[in-house]
Amino acid sequence: MKQSLSILIVATVLLFAVSAMAQSEVVLVPEISLLLNANKDCNGDKDGTAYLDMCGNCVGGNTGDSSCYEEVTSLTGRVWLDRNLGASQVATSSDDPLAYGDLYQWGRLTDGHESRTSQPTSTDPSFISSIDVPEHGDFITTVTDPWDWRVPQNHNLWQGVSGTNNPCPAGFRLPTAAEWETERLSWAPNNNAAGAFASPLKLVVSGYRGSQGVFGSLGNVGYYWSSTVIGSHARILTVSSSSASGMSSYNYRAYGQTVRCLKN
Repeated sequence: MKQSLSILIVATVLLFAVSAMAQSEVVLVPEISLLLNANKDCNGDKDGTAYLDMCGNCVGGNTGDSSCYEEVTSLTGRVWLDRNLGASQVATSSDDPLAYGDLYQWGRLTDGHESRTSQPTSTDPSFISSIDVPEHGDFITTVTDPWDWRVPQNHNLWQGVSGTNNPCPAGFRLPTAAEWETERLSWAPNNNAAGAFASPLKLVVSGYRGSQGVFGSLGNVGYYWSSTVIGSHARILTVSSSSASGMSSYNYRAYGQTVRCLKN
C-alpha cells in the first residue's frame, strides 16, 4: 500500500511537471529537484560523505579538501578553534608563518582589511569610519586619539556570538580577557611563548600591525585580541619568549592583531 502511494505521488508530480512545461518554456519544479538530489552530499556524490564545514566549504568525501578549522579542547576544558583566524594550518612551531593567520583591527568584520597584504589608508582623519562596517576592506590607519578605526567608538562590536561584527564561525566568539587569563595560568610553569605553544592551543608569535599600517614583532611576540574593552582600548593576551600576560595588557583598537575563537 505504501509503495503504491509513493508511486502515485511521484507520478502526480511528473504529470504536473509535463503539463506545466507545455505552457511555459521555463518551469521550476522543486519536487523533482528534491527527488533527484536525495541522498547526495554537498559534492554531488550519491551517498557521499562530504560535508559543509563551519566556514561553509564543502570538504571531506571525494573533494580532497580538509576543513578550514577543527576544534581543540584546552587544558581548562574549553573548546577553541585549532588555529588563528586566517591561518592555513595548525602551528608546527611557535614561529610557524603558516600558522600566524590574519591581523584584525578590534571590532571589524572579516572584510579584507585583516589580510597581511591589505592596503592601508591615508592617516588623514577623513578615512576614519563613522559606521560599524566600513565600505571598503582597507586597513584604516590613524595617528590621533582615540587611535581607533571607528569614531565615535562602539564598545559592543565583538561581544559574544551575537556581537555586531563577530568574525568567528557560527557558535564561536572572541574570548574575554578573563578567559584568556585562565588559559595563560594553565600553562604553568611555562608562562611564555614556549608554554603557549606547548598547550593544546599551539599559540604562535604572530606579530602585529600598528595604527599606521606598519608590521612589528613578527616571530617574536604574539598579540591576541579579547572582547574586553578598557576605556578607549581593548585588552589582549601577549606571549613572548620571556613572558605572557593577560589581564594587565591592552592596546589601541586601530592595531591589527591576532584572533583565536572560543566556542560559546
